[in-house]
Amino acid sequence: MKELAKQYDPSQVEDRIYQFWLDGGYFHTKADPDKKPYTIVMPPPNVTGQLHMGHAVDNTMQDILIRTKRMQGYAALWVPGTDHASIATEAKVVEAMRAEGLTKEMVGRDGFLDRAWAWKTKYELLKLYLGFQNLKIFFL
Repeated sequence: MKELAKQYDPSQVEDRIYQFWLDGGYFHTKADPDKKPYTIVMPPPNVTGQLHMGHAVDNTMQDILIRTKRMQGYAALWVPGTDHASIATEAKVVEAMRAEGLTKEMVGRDGFLDRAWAWKTKYELLKLYLGFQNLKIFFL
C-alpha cells in the first residue's frame, strides 16, 4: 500500500484536478427557463492590492452555495462584480501621494484622476481575478 505524505502538497493534485474541471466545463452554466434561477454576484475586490484570507473565506462560502444550488437543480450562476465606489482606491492613492509629500489640493482634480487611473492600471482587476483562479475558484 502506498504511504501518504506527511504533509499535503497541493501542486501534486490541485492543478491537474482544476484543469479537469475547466476542460469538462464544470464551471459553466446555461440559461434554462425550466429551472429556477439562483445567482450570486461576487463582491468585487478593490484595486488596492493583493487578495487575502478574507477573500478566500468569502469566496469559498459563495462557491459552496453555488455548487449546492446546482446540485439541487437550480440554474446557478456566480458572476464577478467590479469595483463600484473606489473609496479604498482613493485612500491608497492619497496614502501614496502623502509619501511623496503631496495632497489632493496640490495636484488638483485632473492630477488626482491621473494618479487614480495609474493606480487602477497597476492593480488591474484582471490580476485579482486571476488570483482567484490560483485559489481554485472560478466563476461564470
